[in-house]
Amino acid sequence: MQRDLIEPGYFDLQALAAYSSCSVRWLRDRLVDRLRPLPHYRIEGKILVKREEFDHWLSSSHIVNSPDGLIEIVDSVVAHMRPSKRSA
Repeated sequence: MQRDLIEPGYFDLQALAAYSSCSVRWLRDRLVDRLRPLPHYRIEGKILVKREEFDHWLSSSHIVNSPDGLIEIVDSVVAHMRPSKRSA
């Protein structure tokens, strides 16, 4: 009989590392991050992270690429602001 796989609602750090492709060390550092700590629960010394909360926490770090051509425009403006090198 084949069992259905049920995705866990909570991960310990080892399972979260496998789920997220992040190291356990990196995840531990995020637990105590002063700016954006990773939401977690401590139950008798066991650290658990709710999958839904982790996904939300991670997605809040999403960086969207700049609009097309913006980098080129900025580079062009900066290039015009620099003094030109002329031979004396």
